[in-house]
Amino acid sequence: MPDAVVIGAGPNGLVAANLLVDAGWSVEVLEAQSEPGGAVRSDRGVHPDYVSDLFSAFYPLAAASPVLARLDLAAEGLRWSHAPRVLAHPLGDGRCAVLERRAQDTCAGLAEFAAEDADAWRDMYAMWRRVGPDLVRTLFTPFPPVRSGLRLAARLRGPGGLRLARNLALPVRRLGEEEFRGEGGRLLLAGNALHADLGPEAAGSGGFGWLMSMLAQSHGFPVPVGGAGALTGALVRRLRRRGGVLRCGERVETVVVRGGTAVGVRTAAGETIGVRRAVLADVSAPALYRDLVGEEHLPSRLLRDLERFQWDFATFKVDWALSGPVPWTAPQAAGAGTVHLSDGVDALTRFACQLAVGQVPDEPFALFGQMTTADPTRSPAGTESAWAYTHLPQHITGDAGPDGITGRWDAHEQEAMADRIEAQVERFAPGFRSLVRARRILAPPTLQAMNENLHNGAINNGTTALHQQAIFRPVPGTGRPETPVKRLYLASAAAHPGGGVHGAPGANAARAALRPEALRTLLHRAQLL
Repeated sequence: MPDAVVIGAGPNGLVAANLLVDAGWSVEVLEAQSEPGGAVRSDRGVHPDYVSDLFSAFYPLAAASPVLARLDLAAEGLRWSHAPRVLAHPLGDGRCAVLERRAQDTCAGLAEFAAEDADAWRDMYAMWRRVGPDLVRTLFTPFPPVRSGLRLAARLRGPGGLRLARNLALPVRRLGEEEFRGEGGRLLLAGNALHADLGPEAAGSGGFGWLMSMLAQSHGFPVPVGGAGALTGALVRRLRRRGGVLRCGERVETVVVRGGTAVGVRTAAGETIGVRRAVLADVSAPALYRDLVGEEHLPSRLLRDLERFQWDFATFKVDWALSGPVPWTAPQAAGAGTVHLSDGVDALTRFACQLAVGQVPDEPFALFGQMTTADPTRSPAGTESAWAYTHLPQHITGDAGPDGITGRWDAHEQEAMADRIEAQVERFAPGFRSLVRARRILAPPTLQAMNENLHNGAINNGTTALHQQAIFRPVPGTGRPETPVKRLYLASAAAHPGGGVHGAPGANAARAALRPEALRTLLHRAQLL
């Protein structure tokens, strides 16, 4: 009988398991899929000569994460690579906003949009350098973040601190208009906000756009050498080297609860595995509470709150094997690992409005990844392993485009949506389609089938909007990984601080499980209130 079972071998589950074995616990990780990694996997499924990342690809939050830093994955062979430029946002008229590796180069590029914007970016980055490390530690700590929160509060009492707090609450459109005279800086902020399900007019989207932009400036958008799976591989090797057990193809169907306490799990094969100390679940909140635990073990208030749980947008992704570099009209985009494709902030707002009313966008905002540009090992010299994804409504009410897409996602609808994304790329890179050697389509149900946490392609395990963050994540409560069931912990991105490959939800759950018995009991009881 192990001390703990971890359900799910995504990055959070693997981080949790590593921290528990570091503390001397015996741990078994049970993964339903045939391989570990969750949304951090790569393969050669598009073309045998090309490495493609199946889900996530660039990892600024991993680079900044104190959780992953403490695991020293470099000792397990993990290496990072960077594109010459971090991010580019080309416009239809040939101009291009570029987030460079060096802040002074980013400033010089933004000055081409408006001379004053060089100083605006420089000031923004100076504020980040002052508060960023404490802010990251605060975000990655369970509530209440006492030590890091106090340090951050002390820094915010300095010059500009209160104004920064205001800026973080602003919609990203308003933040960009207040900070920048030209379109370049506004594009960088707004495009980064839309990495989550936050439109330009959403409260708090300014904070998310600022955070991602500043992380990009300080840490870049690095990628694991050899593919996203290299990050998972390092976590798995570390776990096994320290005595942890990983079993793939083992679907957990039930968390066994007796007397209000999690005492083990039961698999689809009928095996019951008891635990001495804890069960940690790297699964979505609805799946944990409704499917694995069962309503009979939960307070009615939690069940009512789950009815209001909001998923983030669905995702549609296309992978390509390209025979040559992308022929961008704006040459600055050629060296960027990530390229944002929309013709201005107004186009982003139009895109977000279509999503808000349930329509499939006719001109989808696309995040485009040039993986060979970021890591030359991904494909033969002179070629490009590339991908793009866009957001879609969770529930489609209509199609703003000409194809009548309904969300059935049969072969016709998948091809039509993939063609629509390719047409968007073609607007900024004429001749792109002639380079396509092979492509793979990952529609929302396909993504969910490959990783059940990606509900209909929702990549953040719940909306990033303010009403489902911190003490409201995944439902109003304490913002902690404890659940109403004693010795059961939520260790997925459904828990605070949410999505992004940084390991914090898994680390928070592991630390909660390691707390003294009396404190653990008190915190579990707090979830019943």
